[in-house]
Amino acid sequence: MRRPRGAWRLAAVAVAVTVAAGCSLPGFGAPEPRSEQGETIFSLWQGFFVAAMVVGLIVYGLLIFVLVRYRRSRRGDEVPDQTAYHIPLEVVYTAIPILIVIVLFGVSWWAQDEVTALEADPAARVEVIGFRWSWQFHYPDEDVTITGEPGRGPEMVIPVGQTSQLRLITDDVNHSFWVPDFLSKRDLIDGVDNVIDVTPTETGDYVGRCAEFCGLDHWRMNFSIRVVEPDEYQAWLDEHREAAA
Repeated sequence: MRRPRGAWRLAAVAVAVTVAAGCSLPGFGAPEPRSEQGETIFSLWQGFFVAAMVVGLIVYGLLIFVLVRYRRSRRGDEVPDQTAYHIPLEVVYTAIPILIVIVLFGVSWWAQDEVTALEADPAARVEVIGFRWSWQFHYPDEDVTITGEPGRGPEMVIPVGQTSQLRLITDDVNHSFWVPDFLSKRDLIDGVDNVIDVTPTETGDYVGRCAEFCGLDHWRMNFSIRVVEPDEYQAWLDEHREAAA
């Protein structure tokens, strides 16, 4: 006895709703973001991946349907009806991809504005100076400077839940400031004023690297970022100011 098609559709909808309510979207290969700016990039990545999956399922679904449904002609060797210049159909399959591109472009523009927006009064300002083959972190408002050596990168300390503004400067060739857990990467280019905001959402230690090949010892240009509570951040600044004095 065949079940009504409506019952199958109702069951499919119920399963889909249950799955959607019971789990969140995966990262699709991206790490969990540890900054507010990274969360925006993470959401954009998820949206693009879901859009690609939907388009892929529709395309492959139609292909499989055609291959199965019309795998054998019901009229023998007779050529099936040929349709040309089907204007409504052509308008539909031209308009849909254009709309998809417009939507993806719009959300990308929005995400870029969110990520590149700069806080007028950040909690910390840090000049990130890249040089072959290490980094220097200078806090101009606090007169604190941390300088690394090739193979032994420096440590940047910033407060959690507050915005730190990083001014990226190169002392020689092009470098790239990259923190995988922040989903943030920006180049250091001579003559280009690159400034980014980072608002960490979790305390912890994070690895950073130079992501732009800058010479033979490029692989040694590592650094670390330690995100701490605001009180601990102030204590760290006081300790380094006293040591410098």
